[in-house]
Parts: sequence; structure tokens; C-alpha cells
Amino acid sequence: MTQQTSSQRQMTGAEIFVRSLIEEKVEIVFGYPGGAVIGIYDALHDISDIKHILTRHEQGAVHAAEGYAKASGRPGVALVTSGPGATNTVTGIADAYMDSIPIVVFTGQVALKLIGNDAFQEADIVGITRPITKHSYLVRDVNELAATIKEAFYVATTGRPGPVLVDLPKDVMATKTIFSYPKSVKLRSYQPHVEGNQKQLEKAVALISKAKRPVLYVGGGTILSNAAEELKKFAHKTKIPVTTTLHGLGAFPETDELSLGMLGMHGTWYSNTAVNYCDLLIAVGARFDDRVTGKTDAFAAEAKKIHIDVDPSNISKNVKVDVPIVGDVKRVLQQLIPLVSALDTKDWIQTIKNWKEEHPLRYNNGKYIRMQYVIQKISEMTKGKAVMVSDVGQHQMWMAQFYQYIYPRTHLTSGGLGTMGFSLPASMGAAFARKDFPIVSISGDGGIQMNIQELATIREYNVPVKIIILNNGYLGMVRQWQELFWRKRYSHVEMLSPDYVKVAEAYGIPGFRATVTNEVDDVIKQLFATDGPALAEFKVVKEDNVYPMIPAGQTYHEIIDIPDEKPKPIEGEQTEELELVTMSKG
Repeated sequence: MTQQTSSQRQMTGAEIFVRSLIEEKVEIVFGYPGGAVIGIYDALHDISDIKHILTRHEQGAVHAAEGYAKASGRPGVALVTSGPGATNTVTGIADAYMDSIPIVVFTGQVALKLIGNDAFQEADIVGITRPITKHSYLVRDVNELAATIKEAFYVATTGRPGPVLVDLPKDVMATKTIFSYPKSVKLRSYQPHVEGNQKQLEKAVALISKAKRPVLYVGGGTILSNAAEELKKFAHKTKIPVTTTLHGLGAFPETDELSLGMLGMHGTWYSNTAVNYCDLLIAVGARFDDRVTGKTDAFAAEAKKIHIDVDPSNISKNVKVDVPIVGDVKRVLQQLIPLVSALDTKDWIQTIKNWKEEHPLRYNNGKYIRMQYVIQKISEMTKGKAVMVSDVGQHQMWMAQFYQYIYPRTHLTSGGLGTMGFSLPASMGAAFARKDFPIVSISGDGGIQMNIQELATIREYNVPVKIIILNNGYLGMVRQWQELFWRKRYSHVEMLSPDYVKVAEAYGIPGFRATVTNEVDDVIKQLFATDGPALAEFKVVKEDNVYPMIPAGQTYHEIIDIPDEKPKPIEGEQTEELELVTMSKG
């Protein structure tokens, strides 16, 4: 390590901790105090460089840090106490690990001499989180604290990003030493590869030049690498259609004629069909996860495959590829763009256009509100200029389908772990990161209740989040699976919900409600016209299913297309006149 920022004044570990965060240009810390971190909170008391946000639960703090990181590209930071404070972070850390989100979580710990003695509020959080972090540190010496923090931020943000945990014993935070902060990090055992290998690049170019039916399969790594512009240049130069994963949404504008929207289990019919019939699949910052591939040996079975990824462990892990290129997505695309030429894909693009016309996204709309309708109306109103933060469930898939994404870092969700309760705190974090676009949190009536306490945080700091609850009275995705694959044996999926408008008002947040379709526009307008936070509940049809759908572990050939069905209304067996609404992405 070289070039250090130093102070000759002796500081406590707590003071060094704060100074280290300032050196890392940390502006926001999401946290919750407790006995083991009182010294740190005392050191934060008079600091104006860092704004501390008091969440109402430690899981909320970590999801907020995730939302901040996803929306901004900068690392998110959470600070909690020992024992239950630390263990409450585990779900958020696992979520960040699965989705490769750069966060640094600082946990308090009992004094060094008490570790292993079952002391009050002791938990081996380093051991607990070792499988779900890029690295976990236990700081045993105050003289190592600053260097450890520097390493933590370096590891979290380089290579394949991810969460890093730093455990801070109480006595180490009270011990004094001279503050010296390293300006750079060099770890012999950790050297992420950025440049693509020239021979592999040449092999990729050779395959690309021969392709007649190519498809770009784009994942969240493209957004993490800030490579959206390079992707657009590459796609336009080669004339190759683009499909994205759930986390890749926003990496390529869905208003572009080359856009296929999302692929996978609930992807568009035409994106899955194009992948099935392509002769070359170029995976860019994607990991061939099971929700995309289904049965792996039948996924794009006739296609040659190129895989660009910064993490070598992802290459051929799930699907064997022909040309692996290990490197940062942005840098590899920059290397490839000058080497490729326009392909003759006119017939291929026309074929895909025909598929879009034959199998658009569609739903029957009538008196009673459909989730798709609400999301489509928000899309039309914001024109892609909003940060959409979804929870997990049916609304998550409809938000991926019916909101038209144009810009990177405008679609935030929990993908790999599928964490209900993600949206509300993550949208709060996103709001501290982004002031250019409105922040919209969309949850179902199940997920919203898992971290609903963060309404208090949102109100306290007047966080201008527009909160939408799509209430169908069910754990909707579980109910859908029980209907389709478990003989309609609906076991413990129907939910009694509170009056969400009254709940919002109890927290001092304006609330609105729509129960029929012709109320939707006015409620959305009131929601967005309200200064500061606001909440809107939409009572939607009870039993509605997300289509298209490829059943888990199956292939494109088993895809269930969108049936022409009538969803059950909110109450009773009333019938209604339905109007078909269609939408094609790109």
C-alpha cells in the first residue's frame, strides 16, 4: 500500500472509522445503533460530511444500502450493532451477494476477550456471512482498521462487485492510535482481470462475422460495468437484436427496434423464440441462471455461444460456451467494437418483427383493475424517466414486462434471492442516490408488510418515494404455482391486509386508493403531484396469472403463451366487458 493520508493526533478506533469513511467519500450511512457501536455513533455525532439515516430495522438498512448502490453505481454502506443487529443483516447481505451489488456492512462486536464466550449480544457474524460475502473481516488491532476499511471498499467495488462485511469489536473501537489512511490497495491474491484476451476476441469476431441469426443476451453485469453506451454501439454496428435478463433491463433502450425485452421464465414469447432459433448467442454480463435457461442442455441448443464476464467462475458454470472472454464488460466491448462489422440480419430482424406482431404482450382490461394496467399507465406517464423499484412476486414480472425501460439503473429489484420486503427500503436508498428521476416503489400486499416499518424512516427524512401497493389479497405468485402445478390446492396464500391508506396516514404520509379502472389515472396523478412521500393502493383482480411462462426446468417448447382468459373480479362473480390491450417491446 502506498501514499497515505495521515494525522499525527491519536484517535480512537471509532474516530478512525469515521475518518476512513470520509476518505472513501461516503455520503450516506444507513444504520441502527446499539451497545457495541455506541462509540462509533458518538464519533458520528458532530460529523457533517456523512449523513446517517436511522432505519427502523437492520434488514431495511442493508436493502437501503443496496438501493443506493444499484441506483448510483457507488458502494452502499450499512452500520449496525452486534448480535441480533448483525444477524438481522444476513438476508440483505445474501441478496446483495446473489445480485453482485457493492455494499460494505459494518457490524459491532463484543470485546475481543469475550469473543467465543457467549457474551451478551455476541454472534459470529463473520462465520455466519462467510458464504454470502466476497470477504469478511474481523478487526483485531486498531492499527489495522484503516487499511481494512480501504480493502473492504476496494474488494466490494472491483471485479464482480459484491458485499463485504467488517466486524468491529467494541474494545478495538475504543483503543487509540495514529490515523494513517492508504490511498491505494494491492492484494496479491485478488487481481480482477479487466482486459479481454486478444486471441479470444479474435475468435469471437470470427464467429460473429459468420452469424445469420445472432442474439445479444444481456445481463446485469452490463449495468454494473456502466457499459450501456458500449452495448448500444456494438448492437447498432452489428445489427444484432438484444434481449435482457431481469437485471439487464435498462441496459438497452426498449424503444429501439433491436430490443426484444426480457427473456426467461416470464420473458416475451418472441425473445425466447429468438434465443431458441438463433445460431449465435452472445452473453454479455449474464450468468445463464436457471430462470433464464430452464433445461440447460436445450437452451439455445443449436447456437454457438460467446460469453463475456468479469468473473471467470461464471464461465461454462451452467452452460458450456464456445468462446469465453474474461474481462470487464465495458472494456471488452470497447475492444470488440472496432473489430466487428455490420451483419446481414435484415431477414432475421423481420422474422422477429413478425413474431412480435403475432405474440405481443397482452391482457384483457375491463372495469376491475389489472396490475398490468397500473404499470403500463405509469410507464406512459413517466416515459422511462423514473427509477422503478419492485418487490418480488407477480407484480415484479409484470413490471419487467409492461414498463418500458430506456435508461440504465432505472430498474431495481431483488433477482437472485427473490427477497420479499426489498422494495420499500431499497427505494428509500435509491432516493438518496438519485435526484434526477422520481423513485417509484411497487409492492404486493405480501411484500409490503415485510418491511413496512420503513414508512417511519421515509416520513422522518421526507424521502420523496412514490409507494404503490398492488393488492390482490393473495401471495399471488405462490397462488399461481398452486393453481398451475398443485391442482389448485390453495394452501395458506390468501391474506388479510390492513387499510393501507390509513396505515400511510398513521405515519403521516398521504394515501390514495383506486378500486376500479376508471379511478387509476386520477390516483396516479395525485400520487406524483404530491410533494414528498405518498402512497397509493390499487385493489386489483384477485386471481390473475403471469404469462408467458416457461415452467421451471423446462424448455422453450413448453412455453405457456398468454391465454385469452377473463380474470376473476375483486368480489363475487360479476361479469364485465373486456378490452384487449397489447404491447410489444421495441
